[in-house]
This record gives sequence, C-alpha cells and structure tokens, in this order.
Amino acid sequence: MRLTKSTDIALRIAMRLAVLDEEANPTTREVAEAVGVPYTHAAKVVSRLQHLGVVEARRGHGGGLSLTTAGRTGSLGPLLRELEGVGDVVGCEDEPPCPLRAACRLRGALRTAQEAFFAALDPLSIGDLVAAPTGPVLLGLTTRPGLGTRPGRGNAPSD
Repeated sequence: MRLTKSTDIALRIAMRLAVLDEEANPTTREVAEAVGVPYTHAAKVVSRLQHLGVVEARRGHGGGLSLTTAGRTGSLGPLLRELEGVGDVVGCEDEPPCPLRAACRLRGALRTAQEAFFAALDPLSIGDLVAAPTGPVLLGLTTRPGLGTRPGRGNAPSD
C-alpha cells in the first residue's frame, strides 16, 4: 500500500511541528520549504490538519502553526484512516467493472491487508515518530535564505 501525496505531506508537516519549540510558530510557507513540498499543497494539507484538530493555525502578529496536544499524542492509525479514507484498494466497481467481482477473493484479502496496515500504526503517535534519529534531522531542516520569510514575522499561517 502506498500513501497518497497529501497524507505524506501531512505527516511531514506534523513531524516538523512536533520537534519545534512551542514558541516557534512557523508559517505554512516556512514549514513547506523546510520539508520540501510546494506551498500550495502544504496550505491545503494544513487546512485539513486544522479541521482534524491536529494543527492549530493562528493569524496575525505572533501567529503561525503549532501542533495540538491531540496531534502530538493521538494515534496514527485513525489519523491515517481519516486522511487516506478506507475505500477499496482495487477498483472492482470502476468502469468497466471487473468481471470477477461477484466471486473474487482478492477484494476481501486486500481489505484485510489494508486494515492490518492501519492497525500496525494504531499504537504509534507523531511524538513517537520524531524520536531519535528522526527528531534531530527534522530540527536540522531549515528554509532557504530569503524564501518564505518576511520581516516582522506577522505573517498569516496561510502565507
């Protein structure tokens, strides 16, 4: 199973936020540059993470992004289920529909494997993912000079 690009970006952003000081409050643009993703994708993902209660985004002076307690300690399994959706791995009902769909055992086996994948992530949290050696690497990520930062740091999180 392969995660969607959107889920990959969500995990990178959450992991980056998890290792920063609570006062850091980077903008979406700064986090996007640090984790190597396009700003437009990061902005959509941050909005989704905010909706799910994983990230808090504040506008104005002193604003920026931060990981919520639920985002730091919540189970990865349910988060990934929400981000990925739990639809079928194969397109049995696509057009044209698979001629084996009425008697196929593959669909059920893949559904079981998909749930096992998510279940393996249930005991983990974002906080677990940023333990050494990952955390120090995440802390070493920096934005490129002159990109994504503006004087004053009053940038809105959606910058």
